Amino acid sequence: MIYVLAFAALLAAYVLWRAVTQRQQRAALLQSTLSDEDRAALRELVPIYSKMPADLQKRLEGKVNLFLDQVDFYGGGGQEVDRDMAISIAGQACVLVAGNDAWFSTLRTVIIYPGAFKSKREEHDGFVVTEGESVRIGESWARGPVILSWADSERGAFIDDDGHNVVFHEFAHQLDNLSGDTNGLPLLGGREEVDAWIAAFNDAYARANRLLEIGKRPFLDPYGATAPEELFAVAVEAFFETPREMKGGEPELYAVLTKYFRQDPARW
Repeated sequence: MIYVLAFAALLAAYVLWRAVTQRQQRAALLQSTLSDEDRAALRELVPIYSKMPADLQKRLEGKVNLFLDQVDFYGGGGQEVDRDMAISIAGQACVLVAGNDAWFSTLRTVIIYPGAFKSKREEHDGFVVTEGESVRIGESWARGPVILSWADSERGAFIDDDGHNVVFHEFAHQLDNLSGDTNGLPLLGGREEVDAWIAAFNDAYARANRLLEIGKRPFLDPYGATAPEELFAVAVEAFFETPREMKGGEPELYAVLTKYFRQDPARW
């Protein structure tokens, strides 16, 4: 009995030590900056970094270091993943969380294909299961992994003012799922913030579908009208890439996203 109690005490001490150590390592990474080489790669590969205010750039660098420490990158379809690719993906993903305390806590793997890739899906309707295959440029799974086309990820970063960025889109889904369900409602603050979010997104979703029904194009990518979670993802793309246009075209959405991300790209 004494040995069992002693072992239990040692195990508890180890678990506590490990938890404290991990918290300290995480805090140190968040306070760290990129090496000169990595910062130069980030500036070249993710031009939006250079538009951000200095305080957000500093927070972004720490989160990129944490991302690179946490996430393993793998190539698919014969793709070899190098440091610049990892910096580009991590940098784009961390733009989303540079201003707030949200984090991709369940993500451990990113898979990069050279270009568009085939994805198999199962759809369930009662006892009927339908298998299908589609060609995608990005995919986000609950609790990971995130799967990306490098050609589209690279292009999306370089062209940072067209409202289309596959990395922003898929990592918006990762943030969305932190609430336990990918439904367009990420983890928010109090009841007031939740109510404002739901009102803004419900209005935008209904408006987009009404416009499409009469043959007109909504402000956001029409793909957002297919589901609430997709509206959130395309809204995130527009928020960071065409913020001034979004502030004018969807001011309520822009306001709730500004509060959530604690960033105001229209002022950059």
